[in-house]
Amino acid sequence: MSEVKLAAETRTEFGKGAARRIRRDNKVPGVLYGHGSDPLHLTLPGHDLLLALRTPNVLISLDIDGKTNELAIPKAVQRDPLKGFLEHVDLLLVKRGEKVTVEIPVHAEGELAPGGNLLEHVLNALPVDAEATHIPEAVTVSVEGLEAGASIHAKDIALPNGVTLAVDEDAVVLQVLAAQVEEAVEGEETAGEEAAEA
Repeated sequence: MSEVKLAAETRTEFGKGAARRIRRDNKVPGVLYGHGSDPLHLTLPGHDLLLALRTPNVLISLDIDGKTNELAIPKAVQRDPLKGFLEHVDLLLVKRGEKVTVEIPVHAEGELAPGGNLLEHVLNALPVDAEATHIPEAVTVSVEGLEAGASIHAKDIALPNGVTLAVDEDAVVLQVLAAQVEEAVEGEETAGEEAAEA
């Protein structure tokens, strides 16, 4: 898992006006919390943070005011709904060796059985407990040859060493749905033709 270093500054100004000024300087307001400590309000470099957040559950090494170093993972990210730029980020303080609960993306690979079946992602992300510095970026599941009605449960997914499920093991993660057949429409046409003949 990659670790990204970011320089952060503590901030003392709060509110919408202060947040707008921070964003105008291509920075992002954020809050670092966890381990029972008081929340620490930070200003983070916008572009570097945006690049870091492309990796799910990225481990961020924060250099705060050039004095202290802290490890954190993103917990909540707010983006502008129209333009997509970062508005605010909540970071969770973590320690090396500590277990954290995170959601990791589920990727499916392979071809379903022939017949136009559809694969439904019941869970797009799988909740797991993992050591903070060894969070997997994603899990990959083979759906090769699965037919309609088949499903993959959380317990069926192979996890890396040290990673455990944080969800019921019988939870459905992926399922295969049968292709929709337009029989009802054909039946209506037949009934219409019979009425016309009578």
